[in-house]
Amino acid sequence: MRVSILLLLFLAAQMVAAQQPPTSVASPAGSNPGAAKLTAQLPAQDLTKLPMGKGLPVTVRVGIDFQRVTAFDDNEGTFTGTVDMRLRWEDPRLRYPAETIPRGFQEYRGPEAEQKMKEVWTPPVDFTNLKGPPSYQATSLRIFPGGRVEVMQRTTGQFAIPIDAGAFPFDKQTLSVDVTVRRETTGEVSLVVLQEDIDFSRPAQDLVIDGWTPGLVSIKRYTEPGWYGEFHSGLDVGLTVARNAGRVIGIVFIPLLAALFIPMLAIWMNSTEEGEFQIDTFELANIVVGGLFAVIALNFTINSIYRSVSTGDNTVTRLFALNYVALGLGLAVVVLLYRYNVAKRLFGRYVQEQVYGYLSWAVPLLAFGTALTFIFVAAS
Repeated sequence: MRVSILLLLFLAAQMVAAQQPPTSVASPAGSNPGAAKLTAQLPAQDLTKLPMGKGLPVTVRVGIDFQRVTAFDDNEGTFTGTVDMRLRWEDPRLRYPAETIPRGFQEYRGPEAEQKMKEVWTPPVDFTNLKGPPSYQATSLRIFPGGRVEVMQRTTGQFAIPIDAGAFPFDKQTLSVDVTVRRETTGEVSLVVLQEDIDFSRPAQDLVIDGWTPGLVSIKRYTEPGWYGEFHSGLDVGLTVARNAGRVIGIVFIPLLAALFIPMLAIWMNSTEEGEFQIDTFELANIVVGGLFAVIALNFTINSIYRSVSTGDNTVTRLFALNYVALGLGLAVVVLLYRYNVAKRLFGRYVQEQVYGYLSWAVPLLAFGTALTFIFVAAS
């Protein structure tokens, strides 16, 4: 009887032990060996890859601050200066507890920033109109607890810009800085500008450019063609500068207007008496020919100083064209009217006298009226 009871108790203990889960020795990682092995097989997160936590394209906010412009050569189409570029974007993978950083953000400067930028994703942007390597460049990187990343880069170098001399010397030029994404396409990275970035994009208060007056900063978006029909996002951030025309008017417009008097003198210096001209044609023709050489020399001098106006349609080229037309008209009057008396032979001496009187005021009025119109249109 006693043996039977002990046997029943032993069998009951075995059944209870079978229903309990088996215990295991904790692994060094605090989990079972199978889970530890699976965790070891998972690849580490690559922070240098494109952040897609908020979808595509990744919006990168851009701002350009013009610190200094040390030189501006409108003949070569270049300016040398220092600009601060600010880039902002979101990377949820870089989030961290705010209480761990009392300052409110992680900051890296100089070599530390360059090293950190190799470890995390940063927008692959370049200054596409920068001529040669920059003479100076410094970088700062800030990472905020919420995953917002900010890169500040100061660059000093020479930038190539297009020149529009159509309104010379009342022209305005744009000292532009072109920022373009080099690697990712517009479907992956898009450069944008918000109001805060517009407020950041401005010239320094003490910015001075010799011969020019700084104005406002304009921002335009563009796309640059890439491979396989793809496009890359870009921004054109330009500082508008206006030429100080006062110093140019005296050395350009006064000689050009004075040159217009030369063919007028060839007309005014003659006189008529009963329809007959009194001055020898040879002397008046010499005045016109001398004026032609004077305008050619003036053209060469101005084009040597202001090479940007030597081509294209602008006020200076129009005034030179007007001078050549006036000289040709003056020479035609000397040859046809004074030398061969065409009006007299066709209509008589009194008609010739009236034609001479008409040309004496009509030609100057037309020439100087056209010249002033060119100047006023350019200044408007």
